Amino acid sequence: MIAERAAGPDRFACAEGPFSAYERTVATETVDDTLRVTERITYVLAIPGWGVAFRVPVRRRLARPSPDAGWWMPPDRFDGGTAVALSSLAALTLIAGYTGTLIAQTITFAADEFGASDQAQGGVLAATRVGVLLALVLVAAADRRGRRTLIRVSAYGACAFAVTGALAPSLIGLGISQTLSRGLSTALALLIGVLAAELVPRNSRAWTVSILALTAALGSGMAVWLLPLADLGERAWRLLYLVPLAGIPFTRWVIRGLPESERFVTAIERPPVRAHAGRLWLLAVSAFLASIFVAPASQFLNDFLRDDLGFSAARISAFTLLTNTPAFIGIVIGGRLADRRGRRLVGAVAMAGGVGLTVAMYLSQGWALWALSIAGGIVGAAAVPALGVYGPELFATTARGRANGMITVLGVTGSALGLLVVGTLSDRSGGIAAAMPVVAVGPALLAVLILVAYPETAHMALEDINPEDQA
Repeated sequence: MIAERAAGPDRFACAEGPFSAYERTVATETVDDTLRVTERITYVLAIPGWGVAFRVPVRRRLARPSPDAGWWMPPDRFDGGTAVALSSLAALTLIAGYTGTLIAQTITFAADEFGASDQAQGGVLAATRVGVLLALVLVAAADRRGRRTLIRVSAYGACAFAVTGALAPSLIGLGISQTLSRGLSTALALLIGVLAAELVPRNSRAWTVSILALTAALGSGMAVWLLPLADLGERAWRLLYLVPLAGIPFTRWVIRGLPESERFVTAIERPPVRAHAGRLWLLAVSAFLASIFVAPASQFLNDFLRDDLGFSAARISAFTLLTNTPAFIGIVIGGRLADRRGRRLVGAVAMAGGVGLTVAMYLSQGWALWALSIAGGIVGAAAVPALGVYGPELFATTARGRANGMITVLGVTGSALGLLVVGTLSDRSGGIAAAMPVVAVGPALLAVLILVAYPETAHMALEDINPEDQA
């Protein structure tokens, strides 16, 4: 966790570690022919906001040092600046998570107010994916203007446009307002991932993705916590769209601790390079195949629980929280295995297993519904850090934002197709459950593609993966 340096007789300070202040002193005295040694450690963690979650484990680790990293620690030692930057990025993912999931959580209630069908909901959810074109413009601009600047623009914009959903006069009006918000939140999530990969040490990139995935899930969970408000009345779902107002001053406070990427500052002095075409198509097709299933599986879940199984808003909220919260286990395990053992096998097994369990969940009822949802969430979540790290890793600094934007565009195309297919089949076949096995073909093909075509990037510096950055 920490490397020390001598700061005087029997005094030691922090040479490297996630601390903004640190001192260890050792004092000796003889009492009744017994030598007594007293060690005192005082410190301040360089983890703004999130430090409370690390207070107890850090205290125990310092009191009982061990050469082995704890399960909660990154594989590499972080310095104070990196710890502050990652804390700021994790805070901003709360905004990306909340604004990115808002329409998916509320559309079933908005559809009731506006008298819309499942097919209309699927069409609106698919249409909001057009916002990815705005995300593409913003992340491409980040390759020229810098990551930090575009992160600020995306965070402010995602909050501002999300709030307009509270005034939507129709389902189409809601879709238009959230198309802009989702486009900006997508750009925000992509840029956070890019900047994080450029800031953290080589052996901790997948671990970092797992941390950001957990905080993004926390942001999404906030929308779920507030979902029972929709039971207050036919128009009460609009209250959830007022919450992002708080994100504007929050962003202003968080952005102060966020540095610009040194890799970007260095790379901007060199001519821009093109993205590797083979890698670009590999990840773009992968995003397409995954999104065909993931988008409808998550965004039709509330409609399935409400219309097919008769859940109330409060019961939907309870189901989502109780079955999705254990997914953090898969994210933590997947991130550590991906950094230590490699990305490919973890990603393929987690993808196939998670999708299979989720399909089984949609086809079940009663206790099996809850159990399969928990199991599918844990197994599938392990794929998030294992595969999510490839986008920032496989492209040079001056093409990293642009390439990830292009990948997201094709991924969103897959999600739009999946939403339209499931929405149409559910109206014709009498339920969403019957449509889910059809779109599960996409992730099944992806699991095979990962094993056959993906490179292994664990333990490699970004400059080794992309030789054009070595200058």
